[in-house]
Amino acid sequence: MSDRYFKGRALRRAMLGAKLDRDTADVSTGAYKSLFNIINAPVMLTSMVGEVTTALQSGANNTKLTATPTTGTAVDLASNLDTVSDEKGCLFGISAYGSAMVGTNAGATVITAKPIVLQIGTVGITTASDKSGSIKWSVTYMPLEDGGEMTVV
Repeated sequence: MSDRYFKGRALRRAMLGAKLDRDTADVSTGAYKSLFNIINAPVMLTSMVGEVTTALQSGANNTKLTATPTTGTAVDLASNLDTVSDEKGCLFGISAYGSAMVGTNAGATVITAKPIVLQIGTVGITTASDKSGSIKWSVTYMPLEDGGEMTVV
């Protein structure tokens, strides 16, 4: 078999599953904002990466990622990171379930080493303050049960 089969999209899909991109969106809510839906059945989140597309406004702004199931209690996938004045190109990632969200100035970020199982519901971002700026998000996932998938809100 040619090694070409495992290049680019095919390699990413084999390692991380399906990829879903959400267009950039303003984060100036000061509250929870849904980013992705989990529908039909649970999924395994293999990565979630955000990229700042419009610099985030100065001033303290704790930001976290939360999974909110249709039935049950919401849980933080990544706890608070102060996103004060993060520059365009800054990358956000989840290093481990429940740990602080990682943010680095445009150079690199991390993805979780172990998949995170998500129930049917939503994954969203919570910001503490109403600050301007935009972030685009990408996730990779695999269905845990037949039919499980994610969609953009």
